[in-house]
Amino acid sequence: MGPLKGLRVIEVQGLGPAPFCGMLLADMGAEVISITRVSNSGSVAGTEQISERGKRSVALDLKSPKGVELFLKLCEGADALIEGFRPGVAERLGIGPEQVQTRNPKLVYGRMTGWGQDGPLAQAAGHDINYISLSGALHAIGRNGERPVPPLNLVGDFGGGGMFLAFGVMCAVFEAQRSGHGQVVDTSMVEGSAVLMTMMYSFFSAGGWKDERGSNMLDGAAHFYDTYETRDGKYVSIGSIEPQFYQLLMEKTGLRAEDLGDQRDPANWPKAKAKLTEIFRQKTRDEWCEIMEGSDVCFAPVLSMTEAPQHPHNKERQSFIEIDGVVQPAPAPRFSRSAPEVSHPPRTPGADTADVFSGLGFSADELNALREQGVLG
Repeated sequence: MGPLKGLRVIEVQGLGPAPFCGMLLADMGAEVISITRVSNSGSVAGTEQISERGKRSVALDLKSPKGVELFLKLCEGADALIEGFRPGVAERLGIGPEQVQTRNPKLVYGRMTGWGQDGPLAQAAGHDINYISLSGALHAIGRNGERPVPPLNLVGDFGGGGMFLAFGVMCAVFEAQRSGHGQVVDTSMVEGSAVLMTMMYSFFSAGGWKDERGSNMLDGAAHFYDTYETRDGKYVSIGSIEPQFYQLLMEKTGLRAEDLGDQRDPANWPKAKAKLTEIFRQKTRDEWCEIMEGSDVCFAPVLSMTEAPQHPHNKERQSFIEIDGVVQPAPAPRFSRSAPEVSHPPRTPGADTADVFSGLGFSADELNALREQGVLG
């Protein structure tokens, strides 16, 4: 019984961050109805998307007037809607905020784009790498003197996009419960990824951060906050920032802090890093785990996607789950009473169409007629 049980969300299916937002809400107990195209009905490929877990799937033609009317009918009983179209597309389809909120004034309309709903770039195509370029995030990630390194598409799509959309929608739902009025949530991945950079902008404004990647304590320049290769070609991570943790690092590597100079002086970092690089290559990753894991060194092995679910800590906490043979991250965070769970694996696209519209009062004959017309899958 997740904490969002009783919340109904309509999701216009897209790619990446919007479905991820819907998954987060479904994991927490919300009823999420994912609207897919009629042409996708019955596609096995749809069942491979982990982000569709826990949702109901409805196949609907949003380019037909009848399909739009059915969509608006669905929205009448919903708390929120989420979509990831370019600005103006939903309005042209007839399912924009004005059309939807006319039918349900309390509905929260969650929108997510890369650039935002307005501004000079609003209509331009883009991807995560472009959005985090504009926020300053990508410039800060990478080694000194080298090109910026794309951090997968975690910072823009999922951190700055999907999670901020989920946060914004729930904030607006909370407000609507008091005011009785819904509103539009304009989620921009540029702005979301900029917010994720808050601490770095704070350091920069205080003169404690160089606007040059690979030159700061947290971007790989410091020897006590970096990754190191081990004898077997694997890697470990070190985050010994605080003096007491740094002292323990020295003890477990057999080094003396005085031989490396002042820990916080960047002038000493290259020499100290070279020394640690040499030392970590003398043992395998497992040997370093035996020496450091679980201590206050602030240490962890760098695990692959295959290895991470098998780590004892992750196994004990059940941080990963397996559903129908697919290993995947478990719902997070956790609650003391309202335990989130995955109610079911991804549905075949359109699998819940009949059930959802039957629940709205449509008869079997009406549904069959709509299928024959190509309005429903």
